[in-house]
Amino acid sequence: MGETEFDLFVIGAGSGGVRAARMAAQRGVRVAVADDAPLGGTCVNLGCIPKKLYSFAAHYAEAFEESHGYGWSGPAPVLDWSTLRARRAAEIGRLNAVYARLLNDAGATVLRGRARVVGANEVEVNAQVVRARHILVATGGRPVVPVLQGSHLAITSDQIFDLREFPRHLVVVGGGYIACEFASIFRGLGAQVTQLYRGEQVLRGFDDEVRHFVAAEMRKKGIDLRTHSEVERIERDVDRLHVTLRDGSALAADTVLYATGRHPNTAGLGLTEAGVRLAANGAVVVDEHYASNVASIHALGDVIDRVQLTPVALAEAMALVDHLFGQGTRSVDYDLIPTAVFTHPGIGTVGLSEAQARERFGAVRIFRTEFKALRHTLSGSTERTLMKLVVDAESDRVVGVHMVGADADEIVQGFAVALKAGATKAVFDATIGIHPTAAEEFVTLREPVVA
Repeated sequence: MGETEFDLFVIGAGSGGVRAARMAAQRGVRVAVADDAPLGGTCVNLGCIPKKLYSFAAHYAEAFEESHGYGWSGPAPVLDWSTLRARRAAEIGRLNAVYARLLNDAGATVLRGRARVVGANEVEVNAQVVRARHILVATGGRPVVPVLQGSHLAITSDQIFDLREFPRHLVVVGGGYIACEFASIFRGLGAQVTQLYRGEQVLRGFDDEVRHFVAAEMRKKGIDLRTHSEVERIERDVDRLHVTLRDGSALAADTVLYATGRHPNTAGLGLTEAGVRLAANGAVVVDEHYASNVASIHALGDVIDRVQLTPVALAEAMALVDHLFGQGTRSVDYDLIPTAVFTHPGIGTVGLSEAQARERFGAVRIFRTEFKALRHTLSGSTERTLMKLVVDAESDRVVGVHMVGADADEIVQGFAVALKAGATKAVFDATIGIHPTAAEEFVTLREPVVA
């Protein structure tokens, strides 16, 4: 092919793109990465990090109320929304700078601008065509709002963090983890929240018992969670929005947040023109080595729509760099990927749901417990915790760990290692617990529930 300007050109400076660019550059590979958005992608700027910061913020009012049971008293705290926004923005700006430094220190060339593929080995950015031996598309996903009357009046998760005025009444449309998280966060921050979902129960794909349990807990926190509810239209009247539902009912809101799904962000990248095969939803179709049907063009992360999680994109990036510029021994195992949902209370889960395990193994044993956490024996809170183990009856292997409760994300991360190592229920039983903790319940469950 002759001389190329770069060995690897990365389109998109999100988690996966930055990791691939850094790791390749550290191997001495000539790398460029281009993006017209702040470095770090959705996770850093409009997703995981700001969401978790707001989730932390949302717990403080509740913690203050709970502190009365422990002898604390004083005036109730008041949220300064502008301060929270400013503090979050400053932290995200710091992280943007960290990403820039990491790329520069690794020796990667950072180009600020929107890039598009114009050939199998050519990328155009800032009206300049650059040649590259390999092109990596790591442009992530984008939120999608369905077409309906007044849909332009709604916002998505891209705008929710920087609302000028705090919404007194927020309507959240959707039943996935993003919808449930923002409903919980803004209720915790003090908003009146109505969540609308057209399905039977929120969090489709999670263990059914977890879904029903967390929905009940969210309602206890004051969220008006309505299932079998679908929006017909949205209208503005002076400074309020009016949401009319398919059943004819209506409600007023300051802000309507749509969190009804995300699509791969491939529009305008020139991929179809370059001959790259895309799925019906726009995802780049790739093989086990993240190569598209155009051998020089690769893709990973949310844009391939396999598992839309930041750590998965990082793992895919490491595998791709090793395949292109290393020994080619690294791969990504998509089995037993742990995940968390930052609802209030939160969810941590790894492995199979009960229904999935029954379908795969037939005979399973289920161990579960539901209780009030020790801290709430004095706090006055009615919040309860659910913990559940799913065990393959034949092999005794634990194939699912599920939790709803405080610190579920931190607790399940450790148990994910055990599942990855193939731990059996006997191993769980032989493990000494840390007392008093909620986590110890996972190793003290002795009697299976009756099927």
